[in-house]
Amino acid sequence: MAIPAVRLNHAVLFVSDLERAVTFYAAAFGMEVVASEPRASAAFLRLPLSGNHHDLGLFGIGTSAGPKRPGIGLYHLAWQVDTLDQLAAAQLTLAELGALVGESSHGATKSLYGRDPDGNEFEVMWMLPKASWGEYENSAPIERLDLAGNLATWSGVSTADELRPLLPS
Repeated sequence: MAIPAVRLNHAVLFVSDLERAVTFYAAAFGMEVVASEPRASAAFLRLPLSGNHHDLGLFGIGTSAGPKRPGIGLYHLAWQVDTLDQLAAAQLTLAELGALVGESSHGATKSLYGRDPDGNEFEVMWMLPKASWGEYENSAPIERLDLAGNLATWSGVSTADELRPLLPS
């Protein structure tokens, strides 16, 4: 029997410098520390609009572990925003932080890519309204992101509520 999960609840990352990582995620996403565990060099952060206990856990392991190397393991986390306008604002924030490393359109989603100070890659994405997925319902191309062109069509359109799971009562 499959596990009836409804969405990813939180992510946890090992980081070399806990305070630097907390500062980065606060600046990039407005996250706040909701709990910490000094004995484990850990901090748990929540997004400003989240109803979750925590969305990201960070465990500081120190610099002796060496730099992150590409290969097997986590590729990236994806943080969804509600409007394309918020994605455009995220582009500026990531650029100001020196963290913007790419952008693309995957048809139904429009994405920016960034890296935190430890090299952990993340995606900030906006999803088209489900009724507009069309040919992208079962595909995920990698194309150039035309953020200005997409804003002309989708500015102000909110889609996060479409993803709230329909749980049985």
